[in-house]
Amino acid sequence: MQENNWDIVITGGTLITMSAGMEIIEDSIIGIKDGIIVAAGKNTDRGCSILNTKETIDASGCIVMPGLVNTHTHIPMVCFRGMADDLPLMEWLSKHIWPAEMNFVNKEMVYDGAILAMAEMILSGTTTFCDGYFFEDTITEAVSTVGMRAVVSQGFADVFMPDKTRAGKMMAAAKRFVKRWQPHAPMITPAYFCHSPYTCSPDTLVRVKDAARENGILYLMHLLENKDETDTILNLYGKKPVQFLFDLGVLDEQTVAVHCNWLTKEDMAVFADLGVKVSHNPESSMKLASGVAPVPEMLKKGIIVGIGTDGCASNNDMDMFREMNTAALIHKVNSLNPTVMNAETVCKMATIGGAKSLGLDKLTGSIEKGKKADIILVDMNQPHLTPLYNCYSQLVYAARGADVKTSIINGKIVMKDRQLRTIDLQTAMNKVHAVASGIIKQNMC
Repeated sequence: MQENNWDIVITGGTLITMSAGMEIIEDSIIGIKDGIIVAAGKNTDRGCSILNTKETIDASGCIVMPGLVNTHTHIPMVCFRGMADDLPLMEWLSKHIWPAEMNFVNKEMVYDGAILAMAEMILSGTTTFCDGYFFEDTITEAVSTVGMRAVVSQGFADVFMPDKTRAGKMMAAAKRFVKRWQPHAPMITPAYFCHSPYTCSPDTLVRVKDAARENGILYLMHLLENKDETDTILNLYGKKPVQFLFDLGVLDEQTVAVHCNWLTKEDMAVFADLGVKVSHNPESSMKLASGVAPVPEMLKKGIIVGIGTDGCASNNDMDMFREMNTAALIHKVNSLNPTVMNAETVCKMATIGGAKSLGLDKLTGSIEKGKKADIILVDMNQPHLTPLYNCYSQLVYAARGADVKTSIINGKIVMKDRQLRTIDLQTAMNKVHAVASGIIKQNMC
């Protein structure tokens, strides 16, 4: 028997590596030491799992795979879940979401919402996420407490900073935010998020991008979420959105564009040439009737595309398994082609593709020796997952977040047998119930 001094060993189960070779290994073994994957392969010596290992996880009957990467969300917006449904995007934003944010968003609400959102993500298999909101210092403190891996983006929108003095203060605060949290990478990676080309002036777009380049961090933006955005930017600046941003010089390999439902062939050529990444959020776009992003065409052009849920105000859940399912199905019916966006492609987008879009693919997104141990176990011993012919198909078309049994982030078990280890779930739900009660009470006055 081979001895080891691993912190965690995972034995049995079917390992889906999501590595370049896309290996699938039956009866696998994974060794974890100091947060790093130190062994991953076929379990040829069953005895090694019990020698000098602090914790052993039996993955029999499970698919063992990389944790899912949610490339776009606004986690405190769980507090607005179901508050303003069944409305067009601009009405939803201008008449409901922005007023609610101005009246109710504060540090306590942001922290409480962030904790509940992370509980939801861990319970449904997400180990890494990218957030963009306000009071990001507070969100990052919550992330640090829970132990998730996150890109946390300070948001900018001129509607919330109407004068230069306030804008200057916000930028100064954003720079302090980056300085404080950059040393905590790769668990916490700070970034900047300009809301959109129609809510940020050209000066804001450029100033924030310059600051992002200065710090070597990601620059994110909602782009071409709805069809009217093209006419809006044309009327304001005499150019279509992507050309407008190209001329401003804010598009490059460190830019992540979110939604991109109305990207043209010319736009895709620009993205492919400059290395711009895309976050695809199909459920939010469906619910707001915003459009369908041309993802199959983007992938053909070599554009890196990850999957995101968006916030719970426009999606209502943060289950990446549901998002994968939608991402696969919507493009089939939209193109009337059942072969596009096959299950393997969608699994890549939700794991290694998402990691690439956030610049984290050397650390996470696949299960390989030397990478961080961000791993989930999906319990396949379920009626809706029986029988099993194809792992990728089962994960995309039949599995759901509630099938995730165990989640490991950076070599730490944050959920085992559906029990969270770093979050008191009932307390988290109670605090968000209290936030909602306050919103209801004030709206009734």
